[in-house]
Amino acid sequence: MKQNIILSFLCITGAFTTIFLSSCETGETSTNQAMVIPYPAELTLSKDSLSLSSVSLSLAPQFEDLKPLFEEIFEGLPTDLPGSAPIQVTRDTALAAEAYHLLVTSKGIEIRSAHQRGAIYALQTLRQLRETQNSRDKIPCLTIKDQPRFSYRGMHLDVGRHFFPVSFVKQYIDLLSMYRFNTFHWHLTEDQGWRIEIKKYPKLQSTAAYRKETVIGHNNTTPRQFDGKPYGGYYTQEEIKEVVKYAMARGITIIPEIELPGHAQAAIAAYPELGCTGKAAEVATYWGVFDEVYCPSEKTFTFLQDVLDEVMALFPSPYIHIGGDECPKTRWKESKFCQDLIKKVNLKDEHELQSYFIQRIEKYLNSKGRYIIGWDEILEGGLAPNATVMSWRGVEGGIAAARQKHDVIMTPTDYCYFDYYQSRHANEPLAIGGFLPLSKVYGYEPVPEGLEEEAHRYILGTQGNVWTEYMDTPEKVLYMVLPRMQALAEVAWSDPKVKNYDHFLQRLNTHFEWWKRMGLPFADKTADLNISIHSGSGNGVLVAVKTNGSTLPIQCVLGGKTFTYDKPIVIQKSDTLLASVQRGGMSAGKRDTLVFRMHQAAGKKINLGHMPAKKYSADGPGSLINGVSGANTNYTEEWIGFEGKNLEAEIDLGAITYVDEVSMRFYHSPEQWIYLPGQVSLYFSQDGKNYNEMPAFTVRPTQSKVLDFLIPTAKTKTRYIRLVANNAGLIPAGQPGEGNPAWLFVDEIFVN
Repeated sequence: MKQNIILSFLCITGAFTTIFLSSCETGETSTNQAMVIPYPAELTLSKDSLSLSSVSLSLAPQFEDLKPLFEEIFEGLPTDLPGSAPIQVTRDTALAAEAYHLLVTSKGIEIRSAHQRGAIYALQTLRQLRETQNSRDKIPCLTIKDQPRFSYRGMHLDVGRHFFPVSFVKQYIDLLSMYRFNTFHWHLTEDQGWRIEIKKYPKLQSTAAYRKETVIGHNNTTPRQFDGKPYGGYYTQEEIKEVVKYAMARGITIIPEIELPGHAQAAIAAYPELGCTGKAAEVATYWGVFDEVYCPSEKTFTFLQDVLDEVMALFPSPYIHIGGDECPKTRWKESKFCQDLIKKVNLKDEHELQSYFIQRIEKYLNSKGRYIIGWDEILEGGLAPNATVMSWRGVEGGIAAARQKHDVIMTPTDYCYFDYYQSRHANEPLAIGGFLPLSKVYGYEPVPEGLEEEAHRYILGTQGNVWTEYMDTPEKVLYMVLPRMQALAEVAWSDPKVKNYDHFLQRLNTHFEWWKRMGLPFADKTADLNISIHSGSGNGVLVAVKTNGSTLPIQCVLGGKTFTYDKPIVIQKSDTLLASVQRGGMSAGKRDTLVFRMHQAAGKKINLGHMPAKKYSADGPGSLINGVSGANTNYTEEWIGFEGKNLEAEIDLGAITYVDEVSMRFYHSPEQWIYLPGQVSLYFSQDGKNYNEMPAFTVRPTQSKVLDFLIPTAKTKTRYIRLVANNAGLIPAGQPGEGNPAWLFVDEIFVN
């Protein structure tokens, strides 16, 4: 991928250009489509098309700054030829701030908007109309009346874990503008690197911006391996000014994030006196949550105020993001200074100390005319008076903040974390975990269920987050965000009444072709398969296969026979199922392979005492006895997750039989709040009423991510099996997520 492809196409430079257009051609043509993303509120499409021959432009005085953007959109056309109708951009103060009207007729193109940002959106719509047609020399005649559903439409980029050059940051901003986002959340400081020049503190550049090496592979692999290569970089203040100016010209506000009080190890490595121990730390070399956090001393507050002064001078955004997430309290609990401070200012505990810390920073920023945004942990210990909350750990934080009449930006992991896998195929690029397909992003509704209607107005919008632990190049970032970014763009902009996933996929295919011409890497998963496995009938398992968006035929291979899928498949014995979407006699996407290892419980009935978390429920309780094991590398598919609850399962084998052993698989990843059960208990019954209990089995800690746990039963005669795996309870102090309920993840329960 050539990084300068979008940049050379989108860079705002050049002199005033005049744009002329020929009249619309009558008759239906292949250009009579409006493949616009996000879809407009109102669109009326003509059967006519407008042939572009020569170009001219008439701008209202308020929009003079947009001349270069017009040149980019109509790049390659002749200029200044007489006789064609102009593009006219006029100001209409009756329209909403980000609204625009676009009219393409035989007399030319007319754009009306109240403010520059609305005019930019109209221009970007014209760009899409031109670039997604069979010919760039024609666009359809149409009328569009459009405005966004939400006022906040954001995309985030973490440059702390991996650093990206200014050229790519501009490219990223270009994409945001093209799809009508209005906010770029720039995550600039982390444990693994400080990325913004602060002139008053030069060690932030010389020390905090560089780490000695970087972990190889997944962070959860034990023992960790490192590449031994120094890594780092930072943006100078001049570079930041350049990027801010670039974004403003494209209708994008940049919100900088300066993490506090946690995720501060890089800063403490540069200035140890900012921490609670005063001892030198090193810039973190692997991912996760670290105990080295800012000490709430006057020295720290002076440092942060100085930093924020320089940040505010660079970023005109009314918001400054201060993080506030994942702040371990270990050092504060050990610190005499912190404990004395808690007593001095009449705080209850370390959580209220975090609120005290954040409220001091908020008060300072408010005094400068700015406002804070923080992740939903800032609710803990009391929410700062004027704070806006980014709800990422689900929707509960957003609901709580909205009920307290605070503005909220919804960005829950289940729908908005684009560092999650977007496909279940084993050859996907390494990711942090999770599974977030395109269809799920598109189906997201930012206004949470259960939130009272009068509080809906506090939901400002939504944002996609891009954490870059496993994205070390621009190509990987683009692969992970395209096209999930476009799905979220339509969620944030379009009225739900005009949304349609099938139509979105149709439009998206034309954008794929555009991106190919620009040399952009992207993830086309529309030919991937969604396979669900249903158990509980007592007569094997039922496998349903469907595509992720295409209407192409599906070819299956099972038991040595090849056939076209037309109805669910019954699996009654151990076998391997191969399935793929076909195009022109060849596989259009990656082939799915499911290995079925059937056992006495496979396909039988199962009941659970506690239902799993909705987002980690696979295909329901039957996934625990469907004959298919989940992956060892992540818990995205067959694994079932319980938050703070035990696994309590009762399996009906259908008839009395002998059982030699029961085995199960547990996931173990404390960094992700996932713990092995404390113990496992097994019970047997022939009538479903009277149970014989086997001695409880203690589960020993492991260095592996997956524990295969086998219980020999010595030919026990039974029909019913009851299994209880005890959740680890609350996460212990000093561990990521301390004080929160632990997760228990279990895979297939094999009965042989």
